[in-house]
Amino acid sequence: MKSLTITHPILRLFVKEELLLLLVALFWGTSYGLTKSALFYTSVLLFIAIRFLSTHLILLYVTLKDFKEGRNKDWPIALPTGFLLLGIFCCEVYGVSLTSAANAAFLISLSIIMTAGLEGFLSKQRMDKRLYLLALMSLVGVIALTHKEGLDITMNQGDWLILGAAFLRGLMVILTKALCQNKTITNLSLTSIQSLIVGLGALVLAFISLPIEQIQLPKDANFWMITLYLVLFCTLFAFFIQNYAVRRISATKVSLLMGSEPLFGALFAIIFLGEGFTWVQAIGGALIFISISYATQMKTKS
Repeated sequence: MKSLTITHPILRLFVKEELLLLLVALFWGTSYGLTKSALFYTSVLLFIAIRFLSTHLILLYVTLKDFKEGRNKDWPIALPTGFLLLGIFCCEVYGVSLTSAANAAFLISLSIIMTAGLEGFLSKQRMDKRLYLLALMSLVGVIALTHKEGLDITMNQGDWLILGAAFLRGLMVILTKALCQNKTITNLSLTSIQSLIVGLGALVLAFISLPIEQIQLPKDANFWMITLYLVLFCTLFAFFIQNYAVRRISATKVSLLMGSEPLFGALFAIIFLGEGFTWVQAIGGALIFISISYATQMKTKS
């Protein structure tokens, strides 16, 4: 008996990995606006602690199983990358609290170009000349994206923090690649340990920097619904789908589909959060998106 083959392009979309990756990009795009909403109920550091400790609790069985079976090889990789991840989310969440969700979604995507630049610099290899042009295009996009009324072109503290997070994301990719070279990594265990480090680190920083009366769990149901969404869909679901899809379709397709994240982020911010977006800012976002898409193709072909 022959197996059923779906040939119609629209029907095939619903059984292919591409749709799942678009869902991941959609979820990640909404995360900026939802994070901004969650910060109405608690501080940045407590939000990070709650989100990542919740993720760790869901995956705790994986860590305990590895300990029981004597497989603890992920710790030397999880510790440095976990602390770097803590820095990324501190910059990112503080940045989101101080700038628009749409700006954050576009600016964080610059990590792709920053990763390529850092990789070329650290490896002392000559960078593709096209990368300089794309970096210039991205810079023009950033200037347009942060354009206000008249001739006011201002990057506020939140925009700079998001750019800092994008730079740290580039370092994270390079460090993880170096530490994982020629090693078999248990991805779930690594995610569980990293989540524990980020959550505990944020909690310690909260106790150091905040008055003790401000360190309490939010009671509003909206906060917990947002947090549950972020943990389940923006962390666990996204993690599984990325690792599932990258084994089945080309890296170029994965990167390009994931590159649609800032578009979803901007649309969510405009439609659901009511954020204003001028035509100049729209051009800036488009320039960043085009440069990121092209840089992704360059990186995957090399």
